[in-house]
Amino acid sequence: MIRQHPIWINPADPGYDFPDVSLALREPEGLLAVGGDLSTERILSAYRHGIFPWYSEEQPILWWSPDPRTVLFPAALKVSRSLRKTLNQHRFQLTLDTAFKDVITACAEPRARSFGTWITGEMAAAYCDLHAQGFAHSVECRLDDCLVGGLYGLAIGRVFFGESMFSREPDASKAAFCHLVRQLAAWGFGLIDCQVYSSHLASLGAEEIPRSRFVQHLDILCNANQHTDWNFDAGLLTKPW
Repeated sequence: MIRQHPIWINPADPGYDFPDVSLALREPEGLLAVGGDLSTERILSAYRHGIFPWYSEEQPILWWSPDPRTVLFPAALKVSRSLRKTLNQHRFQLTLDTAFKDVITACAEPRARSFGTWITGEMAAAYCDLHAQGFAHSVECRLDDCLVGGLYGLAIGRVFFGESMFSREPDASKAAFCHLVRQLAAWGFGLIDCQVYSSHLASLGAEEIPRSRFVQHLDILCNANQHTDWNFDAGLLTKPW
């Protein structure tokens, strides 16, 4: 029988286990569970199992695990000729973890042709807590000391789970992403989770893989040693593209 409804997670449940991702719905694609909370323990458990929260202000917490999953293997990063030219001009100043709250606030701003945001106040507070505990990280892209782009996500073991990005200048978010991927590769990260497909991500080398394969990667890479020193290597920032 095809499951018609997501699985309920009791917020009072002292455990943080999730249903198997194979039980996720096909319509809407990837919806697995509803309820629970945004505690650090529950969020980390979700990501380790290929699950992420995504919901709007008027909804309960929704947990997703789409199939296929969009990922980027660091070695597969694609840099177009025009983007390569921008990167080699070194117009932007790139930093890590210097303005996490500012980045997540910018990412939460409504986009053109959209209403509201999925980064609710509750969600932002949860990820700021994860940042304080060393799991969530931000990339800041500045132009003349003004924040013009960036992104944030979670790192568990040697996997980076990308969450959102923003751009106020052409190529600002792409510059942040490309420099992050290069740095993650240098640190031995094996996978970047991009969650769902977009042409923007595909242009940078992201690809779709079966959820089962994605979970296999997580089983190995999430259990690797956690990287702790989140600073860009100065040599990588100036290295030609």
